[in-house]
Amino acid sequence: MIYVTPMSQLPRIVSQSGASHLITLLTAGSDFDRPPEIDRSRHLHLTMHDITDPRPGLTPPAENHVQELLEFAAGWDRQSALVINCYAGISRSTAAAYVICCAIQPERDECELARVLREKSPSATPNSLIVSHGDRLLGRQRRMECAIAEIGRGAEAFEGEPFCLEV
Repeated sequence: MIYVTPMSQLPRIVSQSGASHLITLLTAGSDFDRPPEIDRSRHLHLTMHDITDPRPGLTPPAENHVQELLEFAAGWDRQSALVINCYAGISRSTAAAYVICCAIQPERDECELARVLREKSPSATPNSLIVSHGDRLLGRQRRMECAIAEIGRGAEAFEGEPFCLEV
């Protein structure tokens, strides 16, 4: 199971899910305390801004971020949950979950998975740059990008509600 959560709900979701692995996507310098249940070796902390176009002084999601994400996910044994968090649980974390699901389940239809993502999280607005990098790295020939564009922007929200994707 992959759980996606905003930072405010992270301790509860890690505890309730029995997660063994954690991926955190935050802006550099953000306050963050890794939950004690997660061993440091099973935590990937990527720093980037939630943007899709370069802006002076900001760090957009880069291909190397997504490569690290995929490598970390490949080391997850799936015996217990993986939790993915960003600040609001709406953009970076939902994109990361989508990319990982596509990587783990290469036979799964990108559009069907995007629709499941929307059903589970009405506010999900996956970061299109993360999805684009993932699409390219996984050789999906823009199918991931098109699937996410098809579900459109999620409902306005200050932060998303935690949700789970089965893998």
